[in-house]
Amino acid sequence: MSKVVKFYEFGSPEVLKVETEPLRAPQTGEVQIKVETLGLNRAEVMYRTNVYTEQAQFPSRIGYEAAGVINALGAGVSGLQVGDRVSTIPGFSLNQYGVAAEMAIVPALHVAKYPDQLSSAEGAAIWMQYLTAYGCLIEFGKLKRGNVVAITAASSSVGIAAIQMVNDAGGTSVAITRKADKRDRLIEAGAQHVIVTEAENMAARVNDITHGKGADIVFDPVSGSYLEQLADIVATEGLIVEYGWLDTSAPPVFPVVPAIVKGFSVRGFHLSFHIVAHPERLKAGIAYINQRLQAGRFRPLIAEQQFTLDRIVDAYRYMESNEQLGKIIVTV
Repeated sequence: MSKVVKFYEFGSPEVLKVETEPLRAPQTGEVQIKVETLGLNRAEVMYRTNVYTEQAQFPSRIGYEAAGVINALGAGVSGLQVGDRVSTIPGFSLNQYGVAAEMAIVPALHVAKYPDQLSSAEGAAIWMQYLTAYGCLIEFGKLKRGNVVAITAASSSVGIAAIQMVNDAGGTSVAITRKADKRDRLIEAGAQHVIVTEAENMAARVNDITHGKGADIVFDPVSGSYLEQLADIVATEGLIVEYGWLDTSAPPVFPVVPAIVKGFSVRGFHLSFHIVAHPERLKAGIAYINQRLQAGRFRPLIAEQQFTLDRIVDAYRYMESNEQLGKIIVTV
């Protein structure tokens, strides 16, 4: 038997239930993981509230990111063995899988080993964050030394990963956040510049930082009407990468006139489509990230408040408060 988190209707974190169900053996191409830690993912909130790319079929499991130890292997799995310390790579269907549980089964293609010097909590805070930043900044943006990258929602775990990746590549990281109380913590996390939008004019500050040029890359998960403001800060022939749509209050408004005048590009990114679905990209991304994790150049940032599985509702409430900096971890 295994404890598992499920929900039977869309809604607030209170719809989540911790239940017990029989274990099943992994089938062909699957692995069974004894879960040690979970990393909460903003996409799970969207899934639970029915504004995600996939609609939940009830009862539904939840959970994209976990770290643990392989407990059993299905037929046809190679390169992994029982006892390996691994963490999961998002991109699988939450209607079929879901790692918020004591024991989880996922496709073998969606697990990877992580460096021994990292804790289990850090292991659960790797792949979604760094592979998203890698896909958007390295694959799409061709990030190079001297590039200025504006990072919105910078206090998120993906934002922190992007700050580290930009700094590592020799670029200039510009962290953008709403609240002033996160300024000092973002500087401590490595941001070279911080813009607090509730107190500063974002376009004016980016203009000052870049001496009028604008950001070479804008890395954004908000979208919606915010896209019009991002058009004001991107450089001529620059790139805006949208990897989320946190603003679900209204459809995105494409800034046609600024796009014509500046000639910038807007690209969408989804981890499962652009990295996980391409084995050569996934392999390259994992190697790029693991090398820097092993060297200490990348280090996942864990949020101050941590939770246990029986407090999963509180954990998601904390995520939706937007008070955290870094990855929210749940110990199983």
